[in-house]
Amino acid sequence: MVCVRIFLAPMEGVVDHEMRDVLTRVGGYDRCVTEFVRVTDQLLPERVFTRFAPELEQGGRTSAGTPVFLQLLGSNPKVLAMNAVQAQNLSPLGIDLNFGCPSKTVNRSDGGSALLREPERIYHIVAAVRDAVDPSIPVTAKIRLGFSNHDALDEITDNVFRANADELCIHARTREDRYTPPAYWAAVKKVSEKAPIPVVINGEIWNLEDAKKAQIDSGCEDIMLGRSALTSPDIAAKIKAEINGEEHHVMDWWITLEMIVKYLQNSKNHHPMFVSNRCKQWLVFLQRHYPEAKVLFHRVKRLKKADDVFSEIKLYQRESLV
Repeated sequence: MVCVRIFLAPMEGVVDHEMRDVLTRVGGYDRCVTEFVRVTDQLLPERVFTRFAPELEQGGRTSAGTPVFLQLLGSNPKVLAMNAVQAQNLSPLGIDLNFGCPSKTVNRSDGGSALLREPERIYHIVAAVRDAVDPSIPVTAKIRLGFSNHDALDEITDNVFRANADELCIHARTREDRYTPPAYWAAVKKVSEKAPIPVVINGEIWNLEDAKKAQIDSGCEDIMLGRSALTSPDIAAKIKAEINGEEHHVMDWWITLEMIVKYLQNSKNHHPMFVSNRCKQWLVFLQRHYPEAKVLFHRVKRLKKADDVFSEIKLYQRESLV
């Protein structure tokens, strides 16, 4: 298996600053991308960018040293370019442009994957941002195969290349596919074979075998991991160990649970339901890999207060030790 780089996907409402910190500490990731910063019709203050990417205040890297790219989402080339220049003042290690978000709310506001229906607009957005920021700052794009089908994929990707993007990531599903299996990795091969820039494959990569097949089918060396990073927090480290012929000690359930508790305790999100909601969300993901997560989920699923959630987890840990 050949794999140059493994990236952590920018999952809205999931991969926040603390999550990036936790997962990159486990290891295996070469880059993260932030949740999208929504750009409409105005110049955003620098504090908005640092809210989404606190890493900008520490050299653009997580505490484990993993680079973080700032993702922008919008539809106005001029305003996106202005905001990219504003963000440039904070020395981001890269700027990523979101053309893949399938959210109905985002799409109704002319953002994300809605733009896949108008490939020429994608060219103007990428070109405007690429021309506006310093050449030393990579400008990358993330797309899907199309909005409702793959018919415009060649035109979309040719426009990204023509606009001089530095890299392209393709989630191998259409917007209408959303996250329903399968991912159509093979549809990316015609793009990767002609691409003048690196192409990254994303979608439905849950384990090492999926990663290998995604690479072969798509012709891409680099992969991006999304939900699988939450079901198996050490998946990137596992894949890297396989590539390098090294031994990898799989994270057991108890180490994973300790990691979750520290993440919830360290979160800067002060919403009263954050701990409860995020704990349940992560336990649902973990059930795919750790059967114990299902047991704990049923114990906390009706709890709303953070103190109650932490107390129940401690009780569960004590009972399990006994």
